[in-house]
Amino acid sequence: MKLIVFLAAVSVAAIPGSLAQDRAPSFVSGTAEIVVLPVTVTNNHGTFVTNLPRDRFMVFDNGRRQELAFFSGEDLPVTLGLILDSSGSMAGKLPEVVVATLALARSSNPDDEFFVVAFNDTVHEPDADRLAVMSDVAALDSELRSLTAEGQTALYDALTAGLRRIARATKTRRALVVVSDGGDNASHVSLDRVLADARRSNVMIFTIGLFDVHDPDQNIGVLKSLAQSTGGERFLPKSPALLLQACERIARELRSGYTLGYIPPDRDGAFHRVRVEVEPFHSEKLTVRTRPGYFAAQEAARE
Repeated sequence: MKLIVFLAAVSVAAIPGSLAQDRAPSFVSGTAEIVVLPVTVTNNHGTFVTNLPRDRFMVFDNGRRQELAFFSGEDLPVTLGLILDSSGSMAGKLPEVVVATLALARSSNPDDEFFVVAFNDTVHEPDADRLAVMSDVAALDSELRSLTAEGQTALYDALTAGLRRIARATKTRRALVVVSDGGDNASHVSLDRVLADARRSNVMIFTIGLFDVHDPDQNIGVLKSLAQSTGGERFLPKSPALLLQACERIARELRSGYTLGYIPPDRDGAFHRVRVEVEPFHSEKLTVRTRPGYFAAQEAARE
């Protein structure tokens, strides 16, 4: 199960309490000076639990409790990358994807930034310096309705492009939403490389699989691995209505989550497992989701 448990946290020089002046981390470095954890809390009905105070959260690094360097339960803006499959097999599904994606935008923080990576056998990358704000739904609508379903599927290449672009984002909180209906039959990048890059990112990856029952190219396991190893979630909607619900739930989660940070206890270059616990109210059971861990920075060798 190594494929789905290793993940690196963000590498940053300093993060003030406001989170407003962060240096954008690189998903390539795979080390951490300060560990940033996006945390989602739900109750036993699957409802997001908000407004929890700082003192109810406990963070453990390799089993040792850590002191929080900062904490936020605010609706902080995120940078969101939309990774959308426009291969030929999506011909009958693209209109549904457009409607659901626009619903996600309307449910998001209007100050969120977004970009779109559409892909078939070619990856259509966004401009290097172009990010639109989520409140500009008209711009997103225009971009989505220009998509044409044709060609094969280069999912791994598109994910690589999305991770590369979001690594330059200015927001501390980052997420990718991947919508695809099948496997990969056109990428130059391997699956192992994509999973490694995802583990070394400070990005939550949400995956939505629009699979046909008899589709031989189903990639359900890959979508699950991408989500689990980054603290995101996988959805397998069976109808347009459920697709719409999935997109709206992702938007709600991004607005309902917490951001926790602590200074890693060791500079040993090793993988550190992370666990977050929340003290429940009375007997209510709460579920906490975050990334599984990170790679610590390596202490410089002394001469």
